Amino acid sequence: MNLEEYFQRIGFRGTYDKADLATLKLIHKQHIMSIPFENLDIHCGGKIVMNLEVIFDKIVRQGRGGWCMENNFLLSWVLAEMGYDVAVLAARVFNRATGDFSTLEAHLVNRVVIDGKPYIEDVSFGVSSQLWEPLELVSGKLQVQPPGTFRLMDKEDFWILEKTNRKPEILNPEFANSNLVNSHLKRSLYCFNLTPRTAEYFMDVSNSLQTDPSSLFVNKSICSLQTATGFRALIGWTYSEVTFQVDRGVDVYDMKDVPGEEIESLLRDKFNICLPNKLQPVNNQFKYTL
Repeated sequence: MNLEEYFQRIGFRGTYDKADLATLKLIHKQHIMSIPFENLDIHCGGKIVMNLEVIFDKIVRQGRGGWCMENNFLLSWVLAEMGYDVAVLAARVFNRATGDFSTLEAHLVNRVVIDGKPYIEDVSFGVSSQLWEPLELVSGKLQVQPPGTFRLMDKEDFWILEKTNRKPEILNPEFANSNLVNSHLKRSLYCFNLTPRTAEYFMDVSNSLQTDPSSLFVNKSICSLQTATGFRALIGWTYSEVTFQVDRGVDVYDMKDVPGEEIESLLRDKFNICLPNKLQPVNNQFKYTL
């Protein structure tokens, strides 16, 4: 493993001799525009493991994406190698079906301290909830980014990340009532505390998310990638290209269902992904939106 391979993977050609905020923002942006958020191994006969060398080989050398326990774990190594003060944190994702945060600390994020100021660094939440740059760890501050407005709230024992969305504008009327379209303008994303964690801490939950019949990742095959104007996503057989039109206060959804025989070429053309085995797309009824 080496930094040069990772930087080539994300197309980063800047200098990295300074562990500063400007460099962190650039690496963050390049990562989310180059490496998909995806769980496709679960649906093509593979297994996701919490092993840094395996993750590096998969994402950097094989040109794949990954979920948070791969993308953010890999990034924590990259940042540490560059000299950043970085710590891995565990978060609980908000469950809209129950109206509360999950009991499982199933989301991995990073805290980075630069010149004494802490930031939350997360390159792997995907779709419209993906951060486009690190968030200042400041309670109550509105932090506007292309996907929407984010806010961190300090609740003493834990922090909550919230997001205010724009209204969806659906181009294809067949998808006007799709359960993939987010109709909530404001929602909680996840909560976390500042206790540093290790990779071992996530091993049991990683296995559970791949095998539990009630897991989102068992019920949905997901692949999403940020673009210069929004993001694209393949959820089961449904492919979406979403454009952020900030000036109009809307996100434009161009959605269609893809025939099974076209999935492989779509993954290659839109996400630059070639899978080792045939994907079995899954899009069961489950509370998940773009």
